[in-house]
Amino acid sequence: MFRRRSITFRTTAFVAVVCLALVALDGLNSWHSRTVQLQQMSVATSNLARAMAQQADDTIKQADTALVGMVERIEHDGTGPEAIERLRKVFAMRVAELPQLDGLHIYDKDGNWVANSRQVAPQNLNNADREYFLFHREHEERGPHVGVPVRSRVNGKLLIPVSRRINRADGSFGGVALATIDISFFTKFYDSLDIGQAGAVALILENGTMMTRRPYSTDMVGRSMLDTGLFRAYVAQGPVGTAEILSAQDGITRLNSFRRLTNYPLFVAAALSKDEILAAWWRETLWHTGGVILLALIVGFVGWRLVKQMELRSKTEAELRRARDALETLNKTLNTLAMEDGLTGLANRRQFDVTLDNEFSRAMRDASTLALILIDVDCFKQFNDIYGHTAGDECLQTIGRTISGLASRRPGDLAARYGGEELAVLLPNTDVAGAAVLAERIRSAVRDLAIVHAGAPDGFVTLSAGVDALSPSVTHGPPKELIQSADKALYAAKMGGRNRVCTAEIRPTTA
Repeated sequence: MFRRRSITFRTTAFVAVVCLALVALDGLNSWHSRTVQLQQMSVATSNLARAMAQQADDTIKQADTALVGMVERIEHDGTGPEAIERLRKVFAMRVAELPQLDGLHIYDKDGNWVANSRQVAPQNLNNADREYFLFHREHEERGPHVGVPVRSRVNGKLLIPVSRRINRADGSFGGVALATIDISFFTKFYDSLDIGQAGAVALILENGTMMTRRPYSTDMVGRSMLDTGLFRAYVAQGPVGTAEILSAQDGITRLNSFRRLTNYPLFVAAALSKDEILAAWWRETLWHTGGVILLALIVGFVGWRLVKQMELRSKTEAELRRARDALETLNKTLNTLAMEDGLTGLANRRQFDVTLDNEFSRAMRDASTLALILIDVDCFKQFNDIYGHTAGDECLQTIGRTISGLASRRPGDLAARYGGEELAVLLPNTDVAGAAVLAERIRSAVRDLAIVHAGAPDGFVTLSAGVDALSPSVTHGPPKELIQSADKALYAAKMGGRNRVCTAEIRPTTA
């Protein structure tokens, strides 16, 4: 035993002594090359961010300049028929001159359309619910406001709103002048940038709202970036900075440079993949390392058999660990599949039933209340008949995400697919009034999705919901009584005209 240990030690020591100098020199040289490569790419991303910031600033500035003239004309000439006709012609000319603009619009103090750049003015549309309109109605500042992205109610495009407040002669709120910039204008510019296969660029509001990004996805537009490493780095470093960040979007580590726009509350981020930046360095390093490894193999040939046995043992242990990890992963996956609806990602009926029994028992022990919302998609069969089952599946997925976002904010809350187009939300420690408020939020949020449905009464996908709550320690009934009561309320909502919420105690709460 002593002799075997001595040979192993002497072999290892011999290889280490011979290779140490070569490895040290090669390592220092490679590390220096790596540092230089990252510094050069940091300068490149910084320059790219500067160009992006200038482009975004100029784009918004042109739109804002048009708004200044619009506001001055409205406040000076008023909104008479002749003035509006002149404005419409000016709007159309400005939109034709500025490729980034989707449209120019004037709204009165109630959010109604007064004038716009389109050939055919939209009828009976009101934008008083838009974020930019609410901002100007509540703030007296006369400067420009860049709002969160919106989807056009006329052509469905994703737009960036740039707006200014219009005052009446007495200084009170008189309306809003709006310029909408087509997000595709930025995406086309970003697509022209050479950022490699895994690079990324983005335009973000200072409140953390994503405006647009490459790689582009409509799901990313309007998403909050407050909890991402990029936003935290921007807040920590100020208007200009560089940081190495693991992307919260796709898990790629990138070298990010960010810069705030000069005139507007946005910042841009330009990022190159760290792996792509270091690809050439890795190739060079591997060549150097290959020479060192070859020399080490020659020197260490005497101890090859022993090392081989050690490697075999390590390999066997690693395979055992991988097999164990794979088994654990498979078990977790199977458990998830057994309790999750494959289409919507919500809990399935099995998990709902288990959770209902558990929460019912807990409510009985704690003498607390348990509420249930049963939800049904209105006229869903007609939706499938008109648009097909694929569109129906996508509709259910969208509704599922919306309900999950609103109804899963507490640890005990559960959103589930009850069956077909029926969904359920289980709410521990909640009374009927609280559950009805949440149900109304869900109904309103789904209606605000504006999913077109030619077979529905108002032309869009809507929900009907039935709500009830009980205290098991008082009623002493089985859990199915809660389901039956909520189902009766749901039936009342459907019979009452759909697109509404009914409770077991209070008749319909509105569409």
